Amino acid sequence: MRLKQYQEDALLVLRKFFEESLIAGPKDAYETITQEPELAERLGRYGGRYATALAELPEVPYACLRLPTGGGKTLLAAHAVKVARDAWIQKEYPLVLWLVPTNTIREQTAQTLKDNRHPYRQVLDDAFNGRVRVFDIEDFTHVRPQDIRDNCCVVVGTIQTLRVTNTQGRRVYAHNEYMETHFASLPLTAPGLERLDSGGVKFSFANLLHLHRPLMIVDEAHAAVTGLTREMQTRLNPCAIIEFTATPRDNSNTLYNVTAQELKQESMIKLPVILSENDTWQSTISGAVAKRAELATIARDDEAYLRPIVLFQAQNINQELNVDALKNYLIDVERVPEDKIAVATGRRRELDGVDLFDPRCPIEYIITVEALREGWDCSFAYIFCSVSRIQNARNVEQLFGRVLRMPFAKRRRSEQLNKAYAYVSEPTFGAAARALTDKLVRMGFEEEEAQESIQSAMPGVNWFDTDEDMFTLSTVRRPIFTHTISDLPENLDALTTISHERLTVSKASDGEAEIVVVGGIDSALSESISAAVSEGKSAEIKEAIQAYRVKNRHLFTAAERGEKLIVPSLMAEIQGMMEVADTDIFMEYHEWSLLDHPARLEENEFTIRDSSRQFEIDIDGRRVTHQFLTEREQFALDFDVEGWTPENLVIWLDRQVHQIDILQGELLKWLTDMVSYLTNMRGMNITALTRCKYLLAKKVRDKINDIRARERQAAHRNYLSSPPARVEVSFDTGFEFKEGIYSGVALYRGHWKPNNHFLGPYNLPKFDGVAGGEEEQCAQVLDSLPSVKYWLRNVSRHPSSFRLPTVSDRFYPDFVAELNDGRIFVVEYKGEHIAESSDTQEKRTIGAFWERLSNGRGLFLVVERTREGLDMRGQMEQKIAN
Repeated sequence: MRLKQYQEDALLVLRKFFEESLIAGPKDAYETITQEPELAERLGRYGGRYATALAELPEVPYACLRLPTGGGKTLLAAHAVKVARDAWIQKEYPLVLWLVPTNTIREQTAQTLKDNRHPYRQVLDDAFNGRVRVFDIEDFTHVRPQDIRDNCCVVVGTIQTLRVTNTQGRRVYAHNEYMETHFASLPLTAPGLERLDSGGVKFSFANLLHLHRPLMIVDEAHAAVTGLTREMQTRLNPCAIIEFTATPRDNSNTLYNVTAQELKQESMIKLPVILSENDTWQSTISGAVAKRAELATIARDDEAYLRPIVLFQAQNINQELNVDALKNYLIDVERVPEDKIAVATGRRRELDGVDLFDPRCPIEYIITVEALREGWDCSFAYIFCSVSRIQNARNVEQLFGRVLRMPFAKRRRSEQLNKAYAYVSEPTFGAAARALTDKLVRMGFEEEEAQESIQSAMPGVNWFDTDEDMFTLSTVRRPIFTHTISDLPENLDALTTISHERLTVSKASDGEAEIVVVGGIDSALSESISAAVSEGKSAEIKEAIQAYRVKNRHLFTAAERGEKLIVPSLMAEIQGMMEVADTDIFMEYHEWSLLDHPARLEENEFTIRDSSRQFEIDIDGRRVTHQFLTEREQFALDFDVEGWTPENLVIWLDRQVHQIDILQGELLKWLTDMVSYLTNMRGMNITALTRCKYLLAKKVRDKINDIRARERQAAHRNYLSSPPARVEVSFDTGFEFKEGIYSGVALYRGHWKPNNHFLGPYNLPKFDGVAGGEEEQCAQVLDSLPSVKYWLRNVSRHPSSFRLPTVSDRFYPDFVAELNDGRIFVVEYKGEHIAESSDTQEKRTIGAFWERLSNGRGLFLVVERTREGLDMRGQMEQKIAN
């Protein structure tokens, strides 16, 4: 299962944290990494000073990765085991203590990790060449010494099993004769272990954990680590702690923060949530049933099988609309066949053994109260329907989280299948929206993200009024087009298939359809609507749309009016074809070989000083010291260095540093030369190299990355600036910005109301940095320039945004604008602290290159707070005038 970009980035930061911890210690490593501008901005309020998780073990690195519900925490946790092994533990087969919040999830997680066909297990098998053993903590007596010696052993348990003050009566702390073989060769003086009254070591599972120093994975238990007692800290003796949660505490040492919008962009979750508030539970249920039928019709045209499911949350057994009453209503009133309904409660488990993804499965409605909150998962669930007031109902966020998951993590052809739906009963207007916002926040959404993710089923409605001086959606006057067409039953389905986020079509009464559009109607949408109705009605609706356009034109955004904003692309010739310039693509056609580069690590890059009791490794002038009290402590829990040969080390390194863009034959030859150079030319002992093989692998990876960086620089130069290169700027294949391009992106909700933003003032993507910061000030200046026709916030990393190639990555300038004279003005803002950095200089160079090739049709400017005596406005005006 291929990782999403945010998952790869999170693991890269985790690896960097462990590698830096090895040299500088966890505290310095965390504070250095999280203060880097890009990561500090991502962390926001989750960043801060390092908090030692275990008071008794301050040298133990502890970090938290924050992912909202649906972000793939378990998959990431499986990958994190290898990252920790390679970058910190440096032990061939670590022991992993995998903690989850409940017994139900413990059983499910253990079962999943034991299943060789499951993607989570396959991640572990790939990392450890199939040498993986998984145990439920209840079965700890099944763990054998050879299991720990020869396999990565994962023990799945709950924090409750281990968190006790008095260990009496707890099996994991009890003396057990079955565990004796684990302690057979242990010295009587071994420190830190619990002992019997007789003074001997207690043969307990807790002592076994202490002895082997497990990697602690904490899944969805953000209170677990900081809630451990000092006694428990000492007993467990973990070597490192990695926590995965949607809602970290302030002292969780959050290392990486993933937003809900990133999950949406990667098609992990269905957003936005279309919320329908209803006065009665009857209309709530009817609306949910009707929506399921509508989605089922749309799903027939999807390329993959999809059967939309409604998840009902019934009231408790002693209330009016309990499980039985709700089921009877569905059968008697809504005419739902009984075989399409399943009940899942603590007593009635009609989903056990049922594969909801099977096309032969008839289930379309699931009724529960709260039994699905632990571990249940079916991405076919599209509609959440609660007949209780959701601000009072328990476990709404757990149940609704099941509805958010995207079917097969893939964007659907119809936009209606990319959204989630909620039908709720609330007597007070807006109460459900505010309650659902709270639930989403508890699921890991930021408050702004939660509000932006909830849309009303009624166009134009916004529940989130705030301070009257602050610009929000509710303060924007949005014109609404409404038109009813009679005698249209045969065309209703055709109209509902039109995919547009501001269009809704509903059956008004017998033979009538109501068409509602919020905001402008461009020619494409107009044609789609008129083409969907009969020929006799087509002229009628075109006339109504035209009248609406004339009346409200001043209220439409430039995008809604159908105007075009096209920023020309930088194009380069690749094998006779002009392509959008991108260094990743250049590298696909750039011929290079690792064998063209010396396979050497010099003394200033990698050095070992070995002694009987310790050894030191210098990596690029930074020293790592390993010190051992006894020879047994050095090797017994790690690996036997006897039998290791240069050939063995090469094979091992090949698995560790494998590169997808390097042929394995080349890599093996290069690694062979590398090990030969270290042993023969520099005289390093193979045993010493094997002892520090993980640090050697890190340095080899770094060396290969340096080589690749030089090759990328050569490819960038060859395709863009060398004499044979053919490069141009093209409007024909430019980046076209249009309405809806940034749907789902976090939006600006500050005090300022822009006048000339291409997508309108209510659809301005959020700025980087703090509210009211320098980037926002730069936008305000750009918006105020008389020469600017309209401008756009160019969202970084978005697939539709304008970009230019740098050697290492892609450059996404902050703003693009069209001037009144037709020229395109591209603006990048840089704060004083990075205005003269090498990264900024590279961006200046590629931007100036794009400008020069545009033949006067494009302008590029890096704006600073002040430069050569000019403020932001002066810099922009000077550039435009030249």
